[in-house]
Amino acid sequence: MTNVLISGASIGGPALAYWLRAYGFDVTVVERARGLRPGGQAIDVRGPALQVMELMGLGDQLRSAGTDMRGMTMLDADGNELFSSTTHTISGGDLSSPDVELLRDDLANMLFNAIEGVEYLFDDTITSIDGTRVTFEKAAPRDFDVIVGADGLHSNVRRLVFGPEEQFISHLDMYLAVFTAPNFLNLDRWQIFQQGEVVGGGIMSARANAECRVYMGFNGEVEFDHRDVEAQRRLIAEKFADARWEWQTALKHMWEAPDFHFDSMSQIRMDTWSKDNVVLLGDAGYCGSPMSGQGTSMALVGAYVLAGELRDNPATAFQRYEEILRPYVTANQDMALKNREGGWDRPEDFADVVNSFQLTTY
Repeated sequence: MTNVLISGASIGGPALAYWLRAYGFDVTVVERARGLRPGGQAIDVRGPALQVMELMGLGDQLRSAGTDMRGMTMLDADGNELFSSTTHTISGGDLSSPDVELLRDDLANMLFNAIEGVEYLFDDTITSIDGTRVTFEKAAPRDFDVIVGADGLHSNVRRLVFGPEEQFISHLDMYLAVFTAPNFLNLDRWQIFQQGEVVGGGIMSARANAECRVYMGFNGEVEFDHRDVEAQRRLIAEKFADARWEWQTALKHMWEAPDFHFDSMSQIRMDTWSKDNVVLLGDAGYCGSPMSGQGTSMALVGAYVLAGELRDNPATAFQRYEEILRPYVTANQDMALKNREGGWDRPEDFADVVNSFQLTTY
């Protein structure tokens, strides 16, 4: 039986753990946080990723957890309405599509609860990888046949095995903070986005209007420590100090938010996602940035393919995983760049990319 270590307990890591356990692998997941991380933006499960969730028996749960948006409003910098829509939203796209938009932490909990027989090492992290030997910050050193980095944009596994982040990251000159707040605008399954001159973002109701998720972003280029949350809050406060509309109220809630998250809009592009017995999954190997709207779907599909190849073709699993998945990943990453430049000319172009991957049953 192959012994697998997965670093990261957000979306890709638990999805991979689910499939590997179903195939009889021994699986350990290590996560730097003390438990499942709360918060995060609304994410989308689209195209082949919907099929993966159905195969996991989670299709009904997924749809039940959907944000159930009725529509959106776009405002100018002063808060004047530019347009409203009941056919699409900024966060989720076409409301008539079969795609499911839900909160990141709801999906993470769903995956976690679907798995049995997986060992979790919370509040710990990998400090070195030497062949099969892995040392941890807290746990005793152990040996693993396969090591998977599913630990996000700032992957620790990628840094230890492949080299510094600077070699692989491409910044898109945009930054985004997201956090939970009370539904202070009394939104009813609705979202309001604002196009500011320098800063902007949106507020959407969540969990049957009991709360909202706030998005605050800006363009440009800044240096920041991705682990210094308080410094990130100060940066957002500085950028939005003169912002109009409801942003000053949003800032007050930001200081109290327990799940504040901030990062750059960036992509990870690598010539290869594996080295020896180490392989990368999801944002760690091929982050598309939130501009693609496909990060979650790529992680779910990637986990399904990687697990299937490890079961069926262990000697060539990493090679086959990359051959099968890379065209899909590249198309989605390119889509993010297209969106950054002004969006697709036709909505069907977006749908073509989303559905470009044909899922094979393992």
